Amino acid sequence: MSTVSLTELQEKTAALVARVEAGERLVVVRGGRPVAEMRPLAGPRSGPRPFGLAAGAFVVPDDFDAPLPDDVLREFEGR
Repeated sequence: MSTVSLTELQEKTAALVARVEAGERLVVVRGGRPVAEMRPLAGPRSGPRPFGLAAGAFVVPDDFDAPLPDDVLREFEGR
């Protein structure tokens, strides 16, 4: 990871952004103290997410769509 000064960032913005686009990470320093990091963003995923990605991660309970108890309904309705 390279470091660049805030002044250098202001003067050479396009060139530094090009370096980041190429995959380099840069730390911006002001007065010798790190204040920010520039890094490339992850690109868009190619293709759709796979079916069943979270299979087995949770189980829908049998009473999922059962009516709520009266005390819970009263709380929702502010009574």
